[in-house]
Amino acid sequence: MFQDVSQRADRATVSITIDGVIHQVPEGYTVAAALLATGRNASRSTLVSGQSRGPYCLMGVCYECLVEVDGIPNRQGCMTEVRDGMAIRRQQGVGVVGQATEQQEVGDGR
Repeated sequence: MFQDVSQRADRATVSITIDGVIHQVPEGYTVAAALLATGRNASRSTLVSGQSRGPYCLMGVCYECLVEVDGIPNRQGCMTEVRDGMAIRRQQGVGVVGQATEQQEVGDGR
C-alpha cells in the first residue's frame, strides 16, 4: 500500500539549508520530513523548559513541528513543502513575530 519514494533514482532533489548546513532532499518533501530524513528529530524547543520537541502528527494539528523558514518563525514544518534555496532553522522557544515581510503582505492581499 505504501511505497518509499525517497530512494527512487528519478526523484529530483532540492538544496536546502538546515541550521546552516546544506542538504539535498527529495523534491516534494515537507520541511518536517526533510528534518527527519537528515537525522534531526527535534524541530524546536519549548519556551519554559527548553525540552526538545519534534514532528508528531505530521498533518497540521499538533503544532509540535514549528520551525523558522526563511527568517519567518512559527511555520508548521509538516505543512510547508521544501523548495530550492530554503533556509530552515530549528526554533528555540516561541518564535518572535516581527514586521510582516513583503512576501507575507503580498500573500495577504495587502
